[in-house]
Amino acid sequence: MAKHKLAASFVKSAPVGKHNDGTGLWLVKRADGGAQWMLRVTVHGRRREMGLGGLNSVSLKQARDAADHWRAIAASGVDPIKERERQNRERARDHNTLRIVAEEAFEAKKAELKGDGKAGRWFSPLELHVLPKLGQVPIEEIDQRDIQAALSPIWHEKADTARKALNRLGIVLRHGAALGLNVDLQATEKAKALLGKSRHKPQNVPALHWSEVPEFYASLAEPTITHLALRFLILTGVRSSPVRFLHIDQIEDGIWTIPGEGMKGRRDRTADFRVPLSREALGVVDLAKPFMRQGYLFPSFKKGVISDATMARLMERRGMAERPHGFRSSLRTWLAEETNAPNEVAETMLAHVTGTSVERAYRRTDFLEQRRALLERWADHVSSAKVE
Repeated sequence: MAKHKLAASFVKSAPVGKHNDGTGLWLVKRADGGAQWMLRVTVHGRRREMGLGGLNSVSLKQARDAADHWRAIAASGVDPIKERERQNRERARDHNTLRIVAEEAFEAKKAELKGDGKAGRWFSPLELHVLPKLGQVPIEEIDQRDIQAALSPIWHEKADTARKALNRLGIVLRHGAALGLNVDLQATEKAKALLGKSRHKPQNVPALHWSEVPEFYASLAEPTITHLALRFLILTGVRSSPVRFLHIDQIEDGIWTIPGEGMKGRRDRTADFRVPLSREALGVVDLAKPFMRQGYLFPSFKKGVISDATMARLMERRGMAERPHGFRSSLRTWLAEETNAPNEVAETMLAHVTGTSVERAYRRTDFLEQRRALLERWADHVSSAKVE
């Protein structure tokens, strides 16, 4: 039996410093009056120092018992610190449910999302289709069959939502792995194999042919917020969200600078995107200024800005199958059929990323002046119809 060096009476009044009890157990007394137990062991030729708790909560006898236990672990060739961490993870296993880890992953992801993800679109595929079935299951137990069962009801009918849910779930699993949890990082790919190829055939957003755009543009003659927003969207080829959230401070010297976080589909969400405004587009801005509220050119009647569906409803009420997003296709087709714009310029018109990462690294231009000339020609085209 090992001979101990410390007495209980000494431990209570030990001076500041390190006091050896023998066989690797030490009492460390700090200048602030606190004290803790520490065990030194050697594993695989490497010295490890392991805290065993504070003096206020761990007595001398308890510290010696704990030291005996962890020394035996070390003697078997197992790192006692890693073993304790493993045991702690095992005890916490039931608390690391898919929902808890998913919410933690969402918090970590928020900085990359528009408006810190307040709109909920990133999390909603999980919230609606995965967590109701698997939310209370420990994430370490989640396998491909669980995922298959959760997503099979929407795999063909709501293919895009199912794809997003699978993508988000993969991110959550990687977050769990980063936490040190024993998750199957291949579970989503395995589930995809089990689910099979989706029968869903994606449909492009219906779009007016570019030759029909002038007639529609001419029909937006009323100086209402909805008409003006649609006209501006058509003239710029930008998605509806940046148009709806257009703030007057974003326009300077005929250039509209869209903050990077407002740009969907770009790899670098921190990079701003410049849109040269045609004379026609600047005229729309002037017409919208009387409606401006808190700097936003297209406010709603109640608060905030017009909703995502406002412009679409106008087209729907007219019995049109086409939707606002389709005007981006109208512009792109016009560029291909009526201009000699290089592909990289045409794609940049729609804020699409082109070329390899190396090509993009060396390409230090956004083709602003080329796009300015093309958008001026596009504005001439769309505003060419007579207003009846």
